[in-house]
Amino acid sequence: MTVSGPLTVSPGLALVFDMDGVLIDSNPIHGEVWRRYLQNFSVSAEEIDKRMQGKRNDDILRELFGTALSHREILAHGAAKEALYRQLMAGQLEENLMPGLRDILDQNRQRPLGVGSNAEPANIDLVLDGAALRGYFGAVVDGDQVARPKPAPDIYLRVAQLLAVDPRNCIVFEDSPSGIAAARAMGARVVGVCRQGRHLPETDLSIRDFADAALPAWLAAQEHR
Repeated sequence: MTVSGPLTVSPGLALVFDMDGVLIDSNPIHGEVWRRYLQNFSVSAEEIDKRMQGKRNDDILRELFGTALSHREILAHGAAKEALYRQLMAGQLEENLMPGLRDILDQNRQRPLGVGSNAEPANIDLVLDGAALRGYFGAVVDGDQVARPKPAPDIYLRVAQLLAVDPRNCIVFEDSPSGIAAARAMGARVVGVCRQGRHLPETDLSIRDFADAALPAWLAAQEHR
């Protein structure tokens, strides 16, 4: 995907967020939902937490059930799995928001802020509306709005376009290799968010969550790059 037409570049930097594992610590619940769902089929859920990370449901389902799965079957499996996820997550949104998230959003309201996620649109709506986060973001893009999901850069390029910022002026918060690759492909700086506290490869900074003491000083330093 290419961004067509000239950009009226906003001053300073834009902050762009993946959703699952970044705005909300949802990956443990997604893993539990996959395990519950796959119990109904002769399909192994071994290493599902690793296999699902950063991927769209259609890719996960083909890997789990095989490439012969029809488009209709993919839609049915995906809808059933995500309905179960929303049922489990709906009552525990606030407690699963990433620590420090509201503070970092409040502190950066003056910047262009966006969300770019491979997640199902209904899941994005659940988090942004259910946790009253949507008002922070000037652009929200999911994988259904672009030709190619992550690891292609299309989602993040579209966010940058909607925010009217140069992609190179974006700082992207990601937790998966595919998302990091997507951000890197458009020339953005990348902050890895890892609840296990390890460094994520190909990132400029790794944090455990948004309460990490290293983040404010690092963000301030980026203004002068």
